[in-house]
Amino acid sequence: MEPTMHDVARLAGVSIKTVSNVINDYPHVRQQMRDRVRAAIAELGYRPNLSARGLRSGRTGVIGLAVPALSENYFAELADAVIRAADTHGLGVVVEQTSGDRERELQVISGGRLRLTDGLLFSPYALGQADAEALNTGFPLVLLGERIFGGPTDHVTMNNVASARAAVEHLLEIGRRRIAIIGAEADPTIDTSSATLRVAGYEEALAAAGVELDPRLVRMAPHWNRTAGVLAVRELIASGVPFDAVFALNDALGLGTLRALGEAGLRVPEDVAVIGFDNIDEGRFSMPSMSSVDAGSKQIARDAVALLIERIEEKGDRRPPRTVQPGFEIVRRESTGFPGPATDAVPTI
Repeated sequence: MEPTMHDVARLAGVSIKTVSNVINDYPHVRQQMRDRVRAAIAELGYRPNLSARGLRSGRTGVIGLAVPALSENYFAELADAVIRAADTHGLGVVVEQTSGDRERELQVISGGRLRLTDGLLFSPYALGQADAEALNTGFPLVLLGERIFGGPTDHVTMNNVASARAAVEHLLEIGRRRIAIIGAEADPTIDTSSATLRVAGYEEALAAAGVELDPRLVRMAPHWNRTAGVLAVRELIASGVPFDAVFALNDALGLGTLRALGEAGLRVPEDVAVIGFDNIDEGRFSMPSMSSVDAGSKQIARDAVALLIERIEEKGDRRPPRTVQPGFEIVRRESTGFPGPATDAVPTI
């Protein structure tokens, strides 16, 4: 039989009320008593009834995370980082995949798909700037990504322009001047997206270095995945336009780029240097290992969870929406001529 609260109280030598107070983290319990109850819970493997606890406190101890696609490495790693960050606060996470579908995203922020959660971290794909007011929900919500700016919620986003500029400056520093960019926005009417912001950083870096922008080196990609990277670079090679470097707007496109260059017999970095964006784990194991922009995804997860917890615990007047941008760094690896072990800083599970 599953251990009960009575069993915990008996083993700890305290009242059931004290056990309840410890489980609900009431502040007036003495530390010695708290430690005894927690030790008894651990020894018995007791699991509190979260549903009953939620009814009493008005909270479930669970937050939601809605992302477009867990099959994409960036979002899978983001989900992992959010779960780890939430766990340090004693929170569980329910992950919802929206598949970038507008109706599903609207259902998520209406509360229709993530019931029994205390708040939501939301990374939209189909919703855009015109949908900012739709984020004015009746529950705590923190926005992630670059689809909507200046909305009514806290927002954690990358410094896309500056970090993209730094990536191109890295290529310029190693002597490259014919720098192609893979993953530009195919829809020119979209002025707020990761693609348009990163292309702006690319253009800034070229202008500052006095390098003329060649529109033929700006390549679109309908999706930011490996296949799109392969196809875009194959087309670039077939066009005959000379290039000596590629800035891929995410690492999946970068991995596709490495594949297409290898197929064509082009050496990396001798013939073409390559840098990606996001610093996903897979880039450390490609051949050659891929340089990338680490735009602070782990810090984004920590900041987003912290902001959401503040909103969940908020009482009285609401503070104005806040925008947070973590720092970034250029991770130099073999694809831009910086030899080193592909398995640098392997994380432990």
